[in-house]
Amino acid sequence: MRNVFVALVILVVCSSCDSKVVWSETRSMGGTWDKQQEVVFTVPPLDSVKNFNVFINLRNTNDYPFNNLFLIAAIEFPHGKTITDTLEYKMAYPNGEWMGEGIGSVKENKLWLREQIQFSESGNYNIILTQAVRNNGETEGVSQLPGITDVGISIEEVTQSP
Repeated sequence: MRNVFVALVILVVCSSCDSKVVWSETRSMGGTWDKQQEVVFTVPPLDSVKNFNVFINLRNTNDYPFNNLFLIAAIEFPHGKTITDTLEYKMAYPNGEWMGEGIGSVKENKLWLREQIQFSESGNYNIILTQAVRNNGETEGVSQLPGITDVGISIEEVTQSP
């Protein structure tokens, strides 16, 4: 009887959690991200009058050899418009310790992509990510970026604070 009560309490607590995530998807990279590999996420239609924050979720291991990460992020709108940004994210503190959450050799980072946006066009949006990391002094990008295990996108509804 005690186990049933504990399970019921856990169920009630979990169901009352207020998650703002309305959509998310993650892709496994197998530990290496090729510079030619586009990671494409197709976002289904969302409420066109609400505001959303869009995040890149990234997992890296100790095999990642850099303290920062450069990404090219494109958002393709349903009716043909595309917005492209080159983004830089810090991955490690100056002392070499990894940023992000996690214990051990895998860290998860939640990186801002867009803030307070509306998906006002009807239809699917595509979010396309490619890595653009280079070694210092070189013009060619790193062809095989080690230490990246997963790349994802999450979209959260912006809620007004009471």
